[in-house]
Amino acid sequence: MSELDWGAAARGITWDVEPRTVFEGGRWFPDGRLNTCFNALDRHADGGRGEQAALIYDSPVTGVKRTYTYSALREEVARAAGMLRDLGVGKGDTVVIYMPMVPEAVIAMLACARLGAVHSVVFGGFAAAELAARIDHARPKVVLSASCGIEVSRVVPYKPLLDAALAHAAHRPEAVVIVQRPEHPAELREGERDWAGFDAEPAGCVSVAATDPLYILYTSGTTGAPKGVLRDNGGHAVALHWSMSQVYGAAPGEVFWAASDVGWVVGHSYIVYGPLLAGCTSVLYEGKPVGTPDPGAFWRVVAEHDVRTLFTAPTAIRAIKKEDPTGSYLRKHDLRHLFLAGERLDPDTYHWASELLDVPVIDHWWQTETGWPVAANCVGIETLPIKPGSPTKPVPGYDVRVLDPAGVECPPGVEGAVVIKLPLPPGCLPSLYRDDERFHAAYLSRFPGYYLTGDGGYFDEDGYLFVMGRTDDVINVAGHRLSTGAMEEVIAGHPDVAECAVIGVADALKGQLPLGLVVLKAGVDRPEREVEAELVAMVRERIGPVAAFRRAVVVARLPKTRSGKILRSTMRAIAAGDDYRTPSTIEDPAALEEIAEAIGG
Repeated sequence: MSELDWGAAARGITWDVEPRTVFEGGRWFPDGRLNTCFNALDRHADGGRGEQAALIYDSPVTGVKRTYTYSALREEVARAAGMLRDLGVGKGDTVVIYMPMVPEAVIAMLACARLGAVHSVVFGGFAAAELAARIDHARPKVVLSASCGIEVSRVVPYKPLLDAALAHAAHRPEAVVIVQRPEHPAELREGERDWAGFDAEPAGCVSVAATDPLYILYTSGTTGAPKGVLRDNGGHAVALHWSMSQVYGAAPGEVFWAASDVGWVVGHSYIVYGPLLAGCTSVLYEGKPVGTPDPGAFWRVVAEHDVRTLFTAPTAIRAIKKEDPTGSYLRKHDLRHLFLAGERLDPDTYHWASELLDVPVIDHWWQTETGWPVAANCVGIETLPIKPGSPTKPVPGYDVRVLDPAGVECPPGVEGAVVIKLPLPPGCLPSLYRDDERFHAAYLSRFPGYYLTGDGGYFDEDGYLFVMGRTDDVINVAGHRLSTGAMEEVIAGHPDVAECAVIGVADALKGQLPLGLVVLKAGVDRPEREVEAELVAMVRERIGPVAAFRRAVVVARLPKTRSGKILRSTMRAIAAGDDYRTPSTIEDPAALEEIAEAIGG
């Protein structure tokens, strides 16, 4: 999209001061002013959608369901903003939000936006040391938290984690407010406040510059300090509003469900801001794909709340497929599209979901840093033929290229580094919070004039993009650079395989050899060695002897983050015998011990 097109897209937003300049000095809409909360709530509440559902809270772990209309949600947010105002929070101040998937998390985010304050949501249940690092970096005036989170079969007390983080952190917030949950109320210390105890006067919307920050979202790796991805107000509102109709095909009044967590970028963009900016109804789901109570949980939510668009991660669909391979839990539904992102969508999972749901399954690709899709089948513009394994083509606004190590564009079919030619479109990070130097070093220095995504991939003859995984997921076997993603694609096609990961392990002769770690579908009753032998043969046949794929190991589960991403780099460290740090985002640290035992065996 050109500047002219983005200027037209900006008219979908209500501005306090309309921007006369679309792009200048590396920033979008630099002379515009607006309030993101006004655009997400007030304009709908006052514009005929006041009694329409804005947010549906569905919590199978507590048995609670609650619906907020646009008018009711605005009232809750205005009072929460009044609470923050009375605690001294104003425009430009930061607020850390450390909460589970409860309505107060959404209300807190929007309340910050209402005041022009900057929120930093930390995934609920993060370890104390990780929370402390984020508190020290964000320097919040106030911390908002909850007494506990609730997993499938256990309660996770948050207050002890918060207390430990505050004891460890050098920065001292001026106030701490706790949402008390009946499942595990917390003991409040002197000076700490109960969210329910406030009765503040509602706060109005504060006008901010389009280039003022809306939020900081920290990304965490296995090493180093977390990176604070910065999002501005104006470009973010324009891009997300545009994406809801053009990428996802969602219309005002429809129910849109991003089955993610507000602690991740998907939750920020497509639980909170995107659907509300577009006048849709968003679902806030406190549960899991399986186990709350069964593999039909997603299909219940879709049917019960008349969800038209579902967005989740491939790992969620694989978890459902593993427990219910025949789809016996599916309910009658009016779903129009299933969108998947967060990791590579293997063709087997694509075909399973497509045949089960009988709706288009749309793979799309983006990052925390971009905030919205880079490549997708934009169903609101024109639905293109689907190619399994590809997120289709770059979304308008993104000039995606594939470069070789010398910075030369790769021809079709040849893998290289996936980059985006500058400038990045609205909504993408303008920098890292308080770390411009790291921003340039991490993203802009490798190929001047381009943003480095860190992913490898290729374009095919039809201009379809294939993202094969992080560039560090390429292994070197006897001088041949091979994509572990391509091997995973082959393995995932085996009828007994639920999910898999391929990692490179050191080999004295060939440099590296691939190792496949495989989880079988529920109900598979065959000798594991038999399946392993078939997988070796499949990779040899599809990729060739050059892959030197000789070992597949069946495991009970793969170690993942709470957002469902497989921890490949940590598994590589385990396989190499290197020291590693258990990632703060891991769902269950015991899974790493199981992998170490399996690899060692």
